Amino acid sequence: MIEKICLFLTNRIRKEMPEINDEKAEVINYGLQNIVGEIPKVFLMLAVALILGIFKWALITFIIFLPYRGASGGLHLKTHLGCILGTIIFYCGIPFLAKYFVLSEIVKYFVVGILWIFGMIMIKLYAPADTEDVPILEKKVRRKKQIASYVTFSIGLLIALLIRNNMITNILILGSFVQTLSITKLAYRLSNNKYGYEVYGDTSLESV
Repeated sequence: MIEKICLFLTNRIRKEMPEINDEKAEVINYGLQNIVGEIPKVFLMLAVALILGIFKWALITFIIFLPYRGASGGLHLKTHLGCILGTIIFYCGIPFLAKYFVLSEIVKYFVVGILWIFGMIMIKLYAPADTEDVPILEKKVRRKKQIASYVTFSIGLLIALLIRNNMITNILILGSFVQTLSITKLAYRLSNNKYGYEVYGDTSLESV
């Protein structure tokens, strides 16, 4: 249903703006699917966060990771219930856990350094991690999203180093790690996902 709605909206936009080519239309459709698909899950997630007493932090987590998640992609659970639970676990679980530990300056720099190296390698190998339902096949689009992944991931970890708020630091570290894991081939195999380019596109895209 969501795919049909977004395709309809994309076609309407192209009708009103004939200058939009196939590549731009793909980007628009991908963005619409992310936005429209997230709306009901976000409201449910915020309701759970309110019950848990972490509404503010869950909302901050959502806002902080919207750019990185949007650029890097990641696995999608197969059912609506699974997607809802996954969204709740990510945006509520991360701030919930972030309350319970404090990293010393030395440990924080070490953890962020290791995480940055790990993330840059994973982004190079897998980002943007598309899916069968929302494939990203244009090389230019994939390249732009990969660059955006490098930038948003690095900025997030830089903020984690500089900011003095322990909660936000922990949220950035935990969230960056979990989101980066979600784009890996291991995560896709465990969740029975396939990359869209593997199904519909040229496998040479793996090295883009």
